[in-house]
Parts: sequence; C-alpha cells; structure tokens
Amino acid sequence: MGKGGGCMPSRNKFPISESAERPVNQAEATGSEAEGFKKLRIFIVFYSMYGHIEKLARRMKKGVDGIEGVEGVLYKVPETLSPDVLEQMRVPQKGDEIPVISVDELVEADGILFGFPTRYGCMAAQMKAFFDSTGKLWNEQKLAGLPAGFFVSTGTQGGGQETTAWTAITQLAHHGMLYVPIGYTFGAGMFRMDSIRGGSPYGAGTFSGDGSREPSEQELALAEHQGKYMAVTVKRLTPPLLNATCSRF
Repeated sequence: MGKGGGCMPSRNKFPISESAERPVNQAEATGSEAEGFKKLRIFIVFYSMYGHIEKLARRMKKGVDGIEGVEGVLYKVPETLSPDVLEQMRVPQKGDEIPVISVDELVEADGILFGFPTRYGCMAAQMKAFFDSTGKLWNEQKLAGLPAGFFVSTGTQGGGQETTAWTAITQLAHHGMLYVPIGYTFGAGMFRMDSIRGGSPYGAGTFSGDGSREPSEQELALAEHQGKYMAVTVKRLTPPLLNATCSRF
C-alpha cells in the first residue's frame, strides 16, 4: 500500500470513449455545422527550458485531438532570462513554431493544461511570472469556472513530481478555476514498478536527470491519457451547443 492508503483504487483505465462523452441532442444539432459550430479548445500552456515539458505537451495535444469535437492548442509562456544567461546554461534555442501566449488569450480557452519544470518543489519562475501577470483577469474573475490541470518535470524521483503540482493549485484557487487531476484513471499504468516513471495522481510528469534523459514511452503515454481525460471532462462540463459568444456564466 502506498502513501495515502486506505483502499486500493481500480486498476482499470478511465473509460475514454464516445460513451463517456457528453451526448448531443440531434434535434438541436441540426444546422449547427452550417452555422460554423466550433470545436472546444484546450490550451496547453507550458514552459520548457531543455525540451522535456515540450515533449509531454506535444503528446498531450495528441490525446486532446483524439476526442471528437475538441482540439488542443500549444502555447509557450514568455522567457524571463536573458539570452546571455540562457547561453551560459546551455539552453537549446527554441523555434517559432509554437507561439508565445498573451494573458488576454487565456479567456478564449475552454480548458487549460499548464506544464512546467520544478524549481525546489514549485513551478519554475517563468511560469510563476506568467501567473503573476494575470492580475487583471483575477480582478474581473475572467477565468472562474475554467477547468485546468498540470504536468511537470523534475530532475530526480524525489524532486517534486507531486509538490510542484500541489503548490501550483493556489494559482487556480485564487482565479476560481476548476482543478482537474487525473487521479488513478490511467489504470495499471499508474502501478507499474518495472521501470522509472514520472507522473502522479496530480498529472503527467517526467524525470530529466542531468538533462540527458528523455521522456519514456510510458511517461508520454500518461501525457496522452491526460490530454484525453481533460478533453472528455471539458465536454462533460460544457452545455450542448453553447454559443461561442456567451460568457461562461
């Protein structure tokens, strides 16, 4: 029995399937496509210094895109370190394929998955700086009711796979956002002991070691599962045929 014991969760996977998705009233749906009915969008907003979080983010998007009616959109948060410092830290140069998100764009999402590496058991300063810049949205409670989750990377097995997500929940609480952990919905994959695996009930994760270790296939599979799980959750929470111009409340 691991920590947090009391009972053993089911090892069966959460049913990510059409039957688990929100039903659509066919009578109401008539003509909706012709009117330009848009997919629900889950923003995957991340900071990745050495590329580990980005690899999880890309696989997570695959999971989101695998659920009908939902699409994942990748975004980076702004870098706060100077080019000289990044060069000294031997940080690989980033391309322009994934855009940098602005704070105001967050309100366009139907759900958000935030990804970041750990710094002493908490989120990296770049992601914290981004959250710190959301004061206007907080003041107007523009993100209240929006589902959100986390995925992380750490250098070691005891380096914050759980605490990094746990300490980040305060950001969501102040915005009134709905925290969506994955629990043990990955089934048997959460209990395997035959290999090193990042991730926890709080969200997907990977170990970077000294930077040379790449995310394993099992870690990537967990990230894909989290994307699917979030997509299904957002569909369940979204009223059928919600007009895109309506507010959340």
